[in-house]
Amino acid sequence: MTKSNDRSAHAAGPMEKVRISKLLSQQGLCSRREADSYIERGWVLVDGVAVTELGTRVYPNQRITLAPAAQSRQEASVTILLNKPVGYVSAQAERGYTPAVTLITAQSRHKGDRNPLRFSPAHHRGLAPAGRLDIDSTGLIVFTQDGRIAKQLIGADTKVEKEYLVRVEGKLSVQGLAQLNFGLQLDGAALKRAQVSWQNEDQLRFILREGKKRQIRRMCELVGLKVTGLKRVRIGNVRLGELPLGQWRYLRSDERF
Repeated sequence: MTKSNDRSAHAAGPMEKVRISKLLSQQGLCSRREADSYIERGWVLVDGVAVTELGTRVYPNQRITLAPAAQSRQEASVTILLNKPVGYVSAQAERGYTPAVTLITAQSRHKGDRNPLRFSPAHHRGLAPAGRLDIDSTGLIVFTQDGRIAKQLIGADTKVEKEYLVRVEGKLSVQGLAQLNFGLQLDGAALKRAQVSWQNEDQLRFILREGKKRQIRRMCELVGLKVTGLKRVRIGNVRLGELPLGQWRYLRSDERF
């Protein structure tokens, strides 16, 4: 980076330099992990000049772009939708339980998958869950190689809705239902406003924009309910639909969260 760039940034007003990886993530170009990989390969350009040193800081008003090689890598990334059964954990194996990613095999791909991609072992490389789903819960979970999608779904400022059907036991008062919608606290912090309504006589429908650990189960406990079944049926604009339990499909090019 040239001294003239530094001078022009200062001339625009007082401004602090920020790590390139953070700016790339904030601008939605890639995740921080991907940014470090791209920087090492010389695939990140600042004002048209390749940057190769990890931890490099630049001014926020400088132009940051990705080289064509990085863009091609992103376009080749896959995102997979799985209908997780009970008994599988979302991420790493724990307490002897199996991670849900092991269900993603050529044999368990849904026959109704309309994506023309052929399954490849390379699609497991860097594939990570974009959010959690409790071991006792079923339904839609997203695995992706694309850091942009991961940030969209699990970033601190995400606004993506997640919809659940929750079977419960116990009596729920009018006040309790109101509290489920807004007014409860977990871990000493107020929960964001939710949308909770009766789906039928023993099942609630939850729509959340956050995902604290075992959040729905803990919310229900606070109002005197016991959860006996929990299924996630939608993330953003993407629905579980008719995807069978234990099977998966690729996110289609026309689908957006």
